[in-house]
Amino acid sequence: MATGAVPAVLLLHGQPGDRADWDGVVSALNGRVQTIAHSRPGWDGASPALDLEGNARAALAALDARGIGRAVIVGHSLGAAVATWLAAGRPDRVAALVLAAPAANLAALYPLDRWLAAPIAAEFASTATIGGLGLVLTVGPVRRRIAGVTGIDEGYLNIVRRAALKPSAWRAYASEQRTLIRDLPQLERRLADITAPTTILTGARDRIVPPRAARALARQISGARLVVAPDAGHLLPHRAPELMADVILTALADCAASTLGDR
Repeated sequence: MATGAVPAVLLLHGQPGDRADWDGVVSALNGRVQTIAHSRPGWDGASPALDLEGNARAALAALDARGIGRAVIVGHSLGAAVATWLAAGRPDRVAALVLAAPAANLAALYPLDRWLAAPIAAEFASTATIGGLGLVLTVGPVRRRIAGVTGIDEGYLNIVRRAALKPSAWRAYASEQRTLIRDLPQLERRLADITAPTTILTGARDRIVPPRAARALARQISGARLVVAPDAGHLLPHRAPELMADVILTALADCAASTLGDR
């Protein structure tokens, strides 16, 4: 990337998901910046799920394939953990971070996450629980009832339903649960190393990654800016694409201002 050029934006989805999760955000950006929506390993239909380091390498490969040196890295949920890992390990490649509903510290974990990461439980749950959940969620009234009782966005449950009916998704889910438990302690120790300007976006109604985790993360990353969407839940790329686009464009503007200030 030439000096002074506007950085590209690399978009990393959560779990489950794929690059299509970002369609609304890309549309809201309306061609104002180059965007790369990246299907992470395990969800791309071609490769197995990897740990955070493997995901970071795959993200860099997506940039390298396009000749991009530095980018604004945007991550949602587990994708935010990948973005954060990348920023800690390769600061030369990260112009800024935008972390949406980030599962990037230990405060983001629920007890269920730890149970699903257990070797036997993960394999059983990935087949029985996740596959069975997919079948349950095909029934519209049941899906809406679950959404009402849990407070989880019905759109998110639809994404889970589609992914849960695929055997490859069962394996990816189980693998990434183990990654969360194994890698988040190490990632948390590296948060203080992050120098990229960071914006953290959380929905006040998030029932998947609690807002308290985002508040803690904002304290753990030096200079991080916290944005709270009062009416939003976990599914920010789907349910709040315009807000996400605004946050990304603000991060880009800050990058441009910083570049001019360094001249």
